Amino acid sequence: MDSQSHKRGPFTLPELDYSEPPQGSDRRSFMVRSAMATAIGMLGGQVNPLFAQATAEPPLQGKENPDLQVVKNSKGPVMTLVDEFYKVGPGPSSSHTIGPMRITYDFYQRAIKLPQSTLNQATALKVHLYGSLSATGKGHGTERAALAGLIGHEPATIDPVAVLDKMAAEPDRQYPVKLGTKTINASLADIIYDATKGDFPHANTMTAKLMAGDKVLLEQEYYSVGGGFIEWKGYTPPKKNPPKYPYETIKEVIDYTKRDNISIAQVAMANETSISGRSEAEINAFLDKIIGAMRATVKTGLAAPTSTLPGPIKLKTKARDVYQHAMKEERPARRGIGVLSAAALAGSEENARGHLVITAPTGGSAGVMPAVLYSLDQAGAKVSDQKLREGLLAAAVIGYLCKHHATLAAAEGGCQAEIGVASAMGAAMVAQAMDADPQVVANAAEGALEHHLGMTCDPVAGFVQIPCIERCAFGAVKSWTGYLIASNEIPANRRVDFDSTVQALAITAKEMNGKYKETSEGGLAVSLTLC
Repeated sequence: MDSQSHKRGPFTLPELDYSEPPQGSDRRSFMVRSAMATAIGMLGGQVNPLFAQATAEPPLQGKENPDLQVVKNSKGPVMTLVDEFYKVGPGPSSSHTIGPMRITYDFYQRAIKLPQSTLNQATALKVHLYGSLSATGKGHGTERAALAGLIGHEPATIDPVAVLDKMAAEPDRQYPVKLGTKTINASLADIIYDATKGDFPHANTMTAKLMAGDKVLLEQEYYSVGGGFIEWKGYTPPKKNPPKYPYETIKEVIDYTKRDNISIAQVAMANETSISGRSEAEINAFLDKIIGAMRATVKTGLAAPTSTLPGPIKLKTKARDVYQHAMKEERPARRGIGVLSAAALAGSEENARGHLVITAPTGGSAGVMPAVLYSLDQAGAKVSDQKLREGLLAAAVIGYLCKHHATLAAAEGGCQAEIGVASAMGAAMVAQAMDADPQVVANAAEGALEHHLGMTCDPVAGFVQIPCIERCAFGAVKSWTGYLIASNEIPANRRVDFDSTVQALAITAKEMNGKYKETSEGGLAVSLTLC
């Protein structure tokens, strides 16, 4: 081929450059930039001579601090269990409500173990919120959740109406805290919204202190790492048994299903029993509790009369209205989409009210999986409870992998980490409940996740209402869309695999502007004016 065949008008295609990229660059990103520069030139554009040589950001190594266990865990097989993943607790956010309550409850348990002579000196409990917890905590009720933990409440057993709503109505109330034979008072004023910007180990960092005047008797730094999971400085995870099927990718999961002629749900169940030491009956009993909780949150949300949600947005609920209109719809497809959307709105509105929801994987996405379950259960498909259990197990595998290699926290990755992962889990649940081939389960999850990539978290006024509530409905619909596409294509023809999409989720999370990571500093949070 002569040199003229390389030419397109005035632009000459350069020879391939096999030299190493600049120090600190990601080689793949460097090559992509070089190829883009070439393509621009071939199309007649003007190439910035520095474009291809620009140093890329270093490749993603994990989350924000390599010392966090959630980062270290990403370097071995998945060890997460369903009872760690699916949690029942008060909304509106697993990372801003359930996590902080678990944190302060943990600190209280530590405090009461101190010698009584030390406790007798105590005068106050103080909690400092940093990063995203400080930036949007008021809209999430973080101060109420943190205070509730200090006075002895746990997320799974708290009555949100009797405790959290009452705190909001009586903001100056003092609550007695027993420290052995010593009693001190705590109030919302003891939960301090501290710095929103800084070099924090995690975007959701907080400290808890037991004080004796100006003297610190006990202090601990904590991190709410998403999905209700918590860690602390010096955290060591509990010892677990090895999994029967160790995996780090969905490809490895699918290889096991082919080798042993089993489903993804069966792989998950085998690991649940081997890692935890519990029986299948015990695992199923827990899954039945989650199924019951999901049914309850949809039922309660659909039955709730139209009202105004708490906060400055003055947002009206709509789940009941959407449901009633959907049930009158004569066309099955429109009725199905309407009922599914109403169920998602119901779960998400319960979350916005601060009532009990299920992290699947987070509070902000709490309407997606219950709506998918509702569509498989009472609303239409009417699959058996056993199929619902299998669906939850397959969905958990998808959620585990996203947690393992990327993030579930909007404060780290935007809404793609919440609604995107929830939608992928929902797609896997539908496919598994329909006895789809394992590759179809993976493809369904991939499709749902792929089409949420880049979704920002920009809650208006810091409340989990706009755009969060309606996003749950769209996420639930995309779950079914992901399944329907995957089940009607030739599985081997899909060009994008789930593992690559999870990697894309992690990269996008790392590169996303901080204004779109649950800080209410960009997007709808600034473009929508509240009057």
